[in-house]
Amino acid sequence: MFKVNEKIIEKGLLSITLCLFVIISLIIIFLVHESIPAFTHFGLIRIFTDMRWIPDLNLFGMLPMIVSSLLVSFLALVFAVPLSLTTAIYIEELSSISIKNLFKPIIQTLAGIPSVVYGFFGLTVLIPLIRDFVGGDGFSVLAASIVLAIMILPTIITLSQDAIRNVPFEYKQASFALGSTHFQTISKIILPTALPGILTGIILGLGRAVGETLAVLMVIGNVNQIPSSILDSARTLTSNIALEMGYAMDIHYNMLFVNGVILFVIIVVLMALTMCIQHKWGC
Repeated sequence: MFKVNEKIIEKGLLSITLCLFVIISLIIIFLVHESIPAFTHFGLIRIFTDMRWIPDLNLFGMLPMIVSSLLVSFLALVFAVPLSLTTAIYIEELSSISIKNLFKPIIQTLAGIPSVVYGFFGLTVLIPLIRDFVGGDGFSVLAASIVLAIMILPTIITLSQDAIRNVPFEYKQASFALGSTHFQTISKIILPTALPGILTGIILGLGRAVGETLAVLMVIGNVNQIPSSILDSARTLTSNIALEMGYAMDIHYNMLFVNGVILFVIIVVLMALTMCIQHKWGC
């Protein structure tokens, strides 16, 4: 009886896995199919080197949006990684049980807040602060990066905590036995050992930042240009799709699918990098 139940469960899990594989494959096929006319019409070189995106004039250069997307995402990491890492270290190695129990629901709440709430916070609080105390009109790469940094904090903190928690206790005992202080043990033993998991969290956080749409759309200004300063407005690939998909037609419609293909390639590269890190360190 138990063997029969196990076989049923096994087949059910296999069926679900195959269904997911088919769904993802269909999405990829549809994305590539809809973008082929644009690639055929304009060619890769023109798409990736042209600076102008003016659909009315049949100009569809994506270089500024690609640069802006990567700039905003990496700047978000600059803000988020130090805060996330120090928070994870404090919670796992320095705080009491009561503090851990306090921070856990707070981090989970941050992860569950809808993107539009983060965007509304940036629009009503962050942009006026930047305008009054930093400069520019507030709608900028800086505003988008700070909002994204707040959004990816839970991902990096959670995975960094898991990596630190999974460091074998024997390593810590050996370090203390040799006369190391707690902070020396953290910096010389725990962090190097937990590094693969921490890097995985950072890469997944970067993937979340690259793919975010609504919050960025509300605070970045949506000007198609390569920003010369973090106070300049810009437009990302995701916000471009959200802004123009509702009225795009013909080749313009196909070009938006090229946006999607570029985003998909970026995410695949990040996932491949994560797998390489895990394989290298035997995670």
